Amino acid sequence: MEKIIDRFLRYVAFDTASNPDSQSQPSTNKQFALLEQLRKELQAMGVEQVEVDKNGYLMASIPSNIDGDVPAIGFISHVDTSPDAPGCGIKPRIVENYDGKTLVLNEAKGVELNPEEFPELRDYIGQTLITTDGTTLLGADDKAGVAEIMSAAEYIMEHPEFRHGEIKIGFTPDEEIGRGVDRFDVKKFGAQYAYTMDGGAIGELEYENFNAASAKIHIQGRNIHPGYAKDKMLNAILIGSELNDMLPVWQRPEYTEGYDGFFHITKFNGVVEEARMEYIIRDHDSALFERKKEMLRECADFINRKYGEGVVTLEIKDQYYNMKKQVEPHYHIIEKAVKAMEEAGIRANIRPIRGGTDGARLSFMGLPCPNIFAGGLNFHGKYEYVPVQSMEKATEVILNIIRNFTEK
Repeated sequence: MEKIIDRFLRYVAFDTASNPDSQSQPSTNKQFALLEQLRKELQAMGVEQVEVDKNGYLMASIPSNIDGDVPAIGFISHVDTSPDAPGCGIKPRIVENYDGKTLVLNEAKGVELNPEEFPELRDYIGQTLITTDGTTLLGADDKAGVAEIMSAAEYIMEHPEFRHGEIKIGFTPDEEIGRGVDRFDVKKFGAQYAYTMDGGAIGELEYENFNAASAKIHIQGRNIHPGYAKDKMLNAILIGSELNDMLPVWQRPEYTEGYDGFFHITKFNGVVEEARMEYIIRDHDSALFERKKEMLRECADFINRKYGEGVVTLEIKDQYYNMKKQVEPHYHIIEKAVKAMEEAGIRANIRPIRGGTDGARLSFMGLPCPNIFAGGLNFHGKYEYVPVQSMEKATEVILNIIRNFTEK
């Protein structure tokens, strides 16, 4: 059986960054390269039912090898990486037997993984870490999850004595830009329950996530020669800054944790004549989520009353919702995951996701789908890393979950 480290390193060599400005499905054709690689590998393992469709979804099925009524269980990960950091030319570094000291990722750029700044590093002393070279992201989100599912599939195919029901495998595109399951066919996938392998540190188990919305703001200013601008100029840059300052500072990501929601400005481009701003809005509580959206509308209305109707145009779009109410009626799938972790010697850390996964939307599409750790940390940037032992344990958890569903 192939070592998971080798599998992971092969997958991160593929540039699969998604593109939020693209209207195609998937948003970048380069995601197909990895999907085709995965299709070939599954077929080489002996998995006969494998398909990659035109929308960038890979679906595969391993038939049950036992008698009896056992639900079909799915495991899902996404192949794209975040556009927030470069995903091309990734040069992973392998750190064996990590000693707990600062890791210099890129001396020339002064990029370091320092335990004083990233104290969770100390949890992995003595383990093998895979890091970046300080210039790109790593891609553990979610190629660690992809590697873990593929390793579990290889084990199942190489061990016919391993008892299991029908196993469904799904790899999706464009999760990082919120479009991962836009065209995912739940009925075709055929699972009764599923798990996304898309969490962070070892032990994470999540069935609550943010309610999420995006906001786009256009500010129409009025550019007048600055020498003659009195009572005439409307500086779109300053108006945008004024609007942003109206939002509560303590509800920014850098001041929140746990169940706290936030407003996060992700883009601000402009000149005096016009400016554009983009936000993401997040909250676990549905009432607070609605209030946050209303607060942003009130800010836009105030600016329009102050500077003139039409100066600010606001568009808010819901993206996904908290999966908790869809998963809790099927709480046994959480219990099976907790038991699977305990059997692997892991303490389950049930916590709310401060983000979203494909599983959140799939849960609302009729496929209850909690989220399990993939092992990586510091996603979406040059400080990203993953302990190899965490990926190995995630693979073990997948197999334990499958085994637990066969038990009466």
